[in-house]
Amino acid sequence: MTTKETSYLSQKRITLAVTGASGAPYALRLLEVLLAADYQVYLLISSAARVVFATEEDLQIPANPQAATEFFTEKFDAKEGQLIVCGKEEWFSPVASGSAAPKQMVVCPCSAGSVSAIATGASNNLIERAADVVIKEKGQLILVPREMPLSTIHLQNMLTLSQTGVTIMPAAPGFYHKPESINDLVNFVVARILDHLGIEQSLMERWGYKH
Repeated sequence: MTTKETSYLSQKRITLAVTGASGAPYALRLLEVLLAADYQVYLLISSAARVVFATEEDLQIPANPQAATEFFTEKFDAKEGQLIVCGKEEWFSPVASGSAAPKQMVVCPCSAGSVSAIATGASNNLIERAADVVIKEKGQLILVPREMPLSTIHLQNMLTLSQTGVTIMPAAPGFYHKPESINDLVNFVVARILDHLGIEQSLMERWGYKH
């Protein structure tokens, strides 16, 4: 861990994992807002998520963690050391240890396969291990599944996680704010995630409130 990374340890820290479900715009917007809120973000990206980024956003995410860190740091004008991309088997990363991991983690979007692996405590890669750490340390874990229809297996896995205190937030935007663009729909979901994380947001009007 570098000096610049450790300088953030006393500040707001969060783990954001992106898996292979459809929904790259949600992940990008959430990452942008977290960095703007001055959070230090540990970013975990699965191989399948890289394919989704390329398909949905025409973004070619470098496979090398350092190169990916530089890519996203430049894209979102993040401070040096504010964003750390970790490799899928980077077991010495802080997110792999209960003594060092952030207490908050979001998996957005979260594939059905990742839901299953997290529900069973598989820990076969860093995303699964990081989620397992947050659960065992009684932190806050939010999963944003994007799958339809949901099978009985999917629902059972989500129930198992919900019973352990994990928040299940399907990427299901509302329409009462009268969205006029895809960005409005993306902001709806990201705003609800931020609400649950306790982060101030002005991405959407709340029900019954008018500016």
